[in-house]
Amino acid sequence: MKGKGQSIHYFDCAATTPVRREVLKLMMPFFSESFGNPSNLDALGHRSKIAINDSLDKISAVLNCRVHPHTQSLSVGASEFVFTGSATEADNLAILGTARANKKYGNKIIISNIEHKGIIAAAEQLAREGFEIVEVKVRPDGLIYPEDLAKLIDEKTILISITSADNETGTIQPIAKLVKTTRESRIMNHESRIPYFHTDASQIAGYLDLDVQKLGVDLLTLSAHKICGPKGIGGLYIRRGTVIRPIIFGGGQQSGVRSGTENVPGIVGFGEALWLVHNEKDSECARVAKLRDRLTMGIFSKIQKVILNGHPTNRLPNFLNVSILDIEGEAAVLYLDKENIIVNTGSACNSQLLEPSHILTALGRPYEFAHGSVRFTLGKYTTIADVDYVLKKLPLVVRKLRQMSPINLNPNFSEKTSQPKAFVGDQTPHFFAKK
Repeated sequence: MKGKGQSIHYFDCAATTPVRREVLKLMMPFFSESFGNPSNLDALGHRSKIAINDSLDKISAVLNCRVHPHTQSLSVGASEFVFTGSATEADNLAILGTARANKKYGNKIIISNIEHKGIIAAAEQLAREGFEIVEVKVRPDGLIYPEDLAKLIDEKTILISITSADNETGTIQPIAKLVKTTRESRIMNHESRIPYFHTDASQIAGYLDLDVQKLGVDLLTLSAHKICGPKGIGGLYIRRGTVIRPIIFGGGQQSGVRSGTENVPGIVGFGEALWLVHNEKDSECARVAKLRDRLTMGIFSKIQKVILNGHPTNRLPNFLNVSILDIEGEAAVLYLDKENIIVNTGSACNSQLLEPSHILTALGRPYEFAHGSVRFTLGKYTTIADVDYVLKKLPLVVRKLRQMSPINLNPNFSEKTSQPKAFVGDQTPHFFAKK
């Protein structure tokens, strides 16, 4: 990948991705000559409506969800998929919209303790409105088990939201099994299918099956810019019959579920990007997994005191999250950036408080481990040359940072141990201290 005359080795595809050329090519006319408002009855508006419905067709085919025939009416919003301005908005619509619409059935919302901040923030808002928010916790392997979820569901539960794969370790959750547990708990005399089940599938698009009939979910969030589509466009699958209230009000577009003039170029790009990654899924998964494994083996062979975060096998093929002991993850990111290597860290979600990643701490990782975490996420444009360049530069960066670091963790663990404990010199670390 080129940037300002030099190669950029990009390993942050969980954060965002570049727009594919073929996607951008389809989008371009809708910025200029085909700029019509899809709500208008004129020819330009008609052209925009056609473009939106073409995108709905692609997305509905990938999700295997229903879409009304639109050859005559060209009515936008007739499908089970609603376009939003981002995955965060889609998450908010799913959480706030369904909870507020179904409060008469109960006030309990269950989320996992590894959710995206769009879910967490929406749940916190509902708590201020009198809803009860309960967290189902992952086990040390990073997975949520159906029996743990079943213990939390009661007659007051109206909504469950569990991510398909978290955005730091890429651990894949057993969504279909969790949905089955949810369905078994449903009270048959409810007027609605309570509790509803929502999942944010933004990270799994392009790597896992998005068939909502197989997953069984009632609501599913997607994002375009994670799959080489444009930023500023996301969407929410809403199973027909799901009772939901809008959180944005206005002209009643998209059947009143999400008002506002549609982002036609973004919608066009979203549909094409999802269609492309869907059709390339098998070959791309195999290619990226091979590169990820090459990177993993190289890091563990070249650098000592490295710990894998997340499930060792049940994770997305493009994710590698490691804790490199005795360094700060943020420092590693900055030093690698100087070498034109783009990575990320889950070590400081709040730059002012320097709080460690809530996902890594949910896995039981101590503070020092979380602060040394580095996340590599690969994508369509990652090459062997990119991987080999990282394996050349990363050991040098780690050596330099360790020389400057006052920390020297002596991990008391074997290579086969998944739950290491760290000891700083002869002292007990703060995370083992008695309170």
